[in-house]
Amino acid sequence: MKALTIWQPWASLIVAGAKPYEFRGWRAPRSLIGQRIVIHAAARKIALPEVVDLFVTLRDRDLSKDHRADAAMTCLHAEKALPILARAWSPGDNPLPMSAGIGTAIIGEPRNGLEIAAEFGVPRANDSDRDQHANWGWPMLEVEPWDLPIAMKGRQGFWNWLTPDEVIA
Repeated sequence: MKALTIWQPWASLIVAGAKPYEFRGWRAPRSLIGQRIVIHAAARKIALPEVVDLFVTLRDRDLSKDHRADAAMTCLHAEKALPILARAWSPGDNPLPMSAGIGTAIIGEPRNGLEIAAEFGVPRANDSDRDQHANWGWPMLEVEPWDLPIAMKGRQGFWNWLTPDEVIA
């Protein structure tokens, strides 16, 4: 099975159902569309200023027109995202897993990022050079969170996830 390493808190947001798309500057490989992959949380340190900004934006989304627009630009489901972002911001005894597989998802047919943003209320969310990483949204379908993370070093791009049976063989 293939795995995709994703920085935290984004990996946990996918597994929680708060992030229905993984955005990339390129289409998912045709051979992986419709296939189940492992969502692997990277070892990279969480960018706390980014998490705090996201948390505040989503928390305050109902207060003003500006906050509603900012929240829509995230393409996140706020009610599911806020608990994950709170854990990333102030983990206490329950930090987000790092350098571990945390669940699986099926990659759906990639969609244009502009179309997805429009569904979230932002018709031109990624129409600038700085947002080219969001040209393609890969639907994360039939997400299955794992009860416990499985520690594993990751890699850039797609890589082969080995089950315990495959490691022993």
